[in-house]
Amino acid sequence: MRRLYLRIYLAVLASLAAFALAAGLLWRTFGEEGPWSQAYEVAATLAQNTLPPASAPKAEQQAALEKLAGNLRVDIALFAADRSPLAAVGAPLPAPDRERDGWIHRRGGPAWAVRLPDGRWIEARASRGHAHVPYGLFLALALLALAVAVGAYPVVRRLTSRLERLQAGVESLGAGELSARVKVEGRDEVARLAESFNRAAGRIEDLVGAHKTLLANASHELRTPLARIRMAVELMKEKADPVRKAGLEQDIAELDALIDEILLASRLDAVKHLDTDEEVDLLALAAEECARYDEVALDGQKLSVHGDPRLLRRMLRNLLENAKRHGAPPIEVRVSRAGDSAEIAVCDHGAGVPEAERERVFDPFYRRTGTRETAGAGLGLALVRQIARRHGGDARCAPQSGRDSCFIVVLPVR
Repeated sequence: MRRLYLRIYLAVLASLAAFALAAGLLWRTFGEEGPWSQAYEVAATLAQNTLPPASAPKAEQQAALEKLAGNLRVDIALFAADRSPLAAVGAPLPAPDRERDGWIHRRGGPAWAVRLPDGRWIEARASRGHAHVPYGLFLALALLALAVAVGAYPVVRRLTSRLERLQAGVESLGAGELSARVKVEGRDEVARLAESFNRAAGRIEDLVGAHKTLLANASHELRTPLARIRMAVELMKEKADPVRKAGLEQDIAELDALIDEILLASRLDAVKHLDTDEEVDLLALAAEECARYDEVALDGQKLSVHGDPRLLRRMLRNLLENAKRHGAPPIEVRVSRAGDSAEIAVCDHGAGVPEAERERVFDPFYRRTGTRETAGAGLGLALVRQIARRHGGDARCAPQSGRDSCFIVVLPVR
């Protein structure tokens, strides 16, 4: 059977059929319509043959009932056809409130009543401390239901566990683990779905890998013509228009920075581990970078993290460049501790980032329109978050009191 829904449907039907069949057999064996009904007739005939006739005095009937119940550990009572008491042994029993033989369920415990051929009734109940027969029936039904549940669980669990593993594979792929694959089990729809997922994941991994390789190679190849352009500008120093030459040099610098950022982003995507993992003094690193800019105030405490100092330096430089380009002085840099993490905050007094765009500014090549923030390629903050996450931390934009724009990087302290 290769259809999953048919397997589940038949498994449920088989479980229900097994339970219904077993319950029916139990009811036929122990129920009132089964062999017990004939047993009631036999018991009634035997009891009437042992007891005196209905017209006998009550004392004679009491003596006969005591003799009948002598070896039985039960409470027993004899009632007339009109259900008036004639004799009793043991704890008193109320008159039967039914017209047929069978079990009577009361608060004091279940009892069974038998109607004699002459119309009299005998009612008996197991004395306290002894097991009651109906409880055995209920226990058997409970054990049967438990057996059905235990037997059906592995079947259903085996079917659904493969779906859970497939879901885990999809979530891993969605989290960026392009090498995620799932094990193909069986020959039904779930197995074919797992095969399709593996094919799709492999295709995505190949496409993303090809894209990264193409991007890295293209960025690398751009450096050759860029170097030739720079050399040509140097050779035409004396003849070129100074304004035009300055603009060309600025364009070359921006193109060179863009290529550098693209290459770094591609390398961070392609490499899963840091090239260098050493202790880095964040406050000293921030002081070195802040010294390269005017109107930058540094405050904080000495904190060390483990990571790649070149990447962390690039992260700080991008934050300062972003504050210088889009913000307004003074720029404030603070290094502090927040629990088990080091926190770097770079704040300025510019126009700030609208709340709706505080996440989008970290997207690659995103630039706000309608303001002077269109300068740059839009990779600086994307690299900041990429580097922070590669070090086990994160970056966010969270304005604080007295500052219009504040970018915060959190890194774990080992």
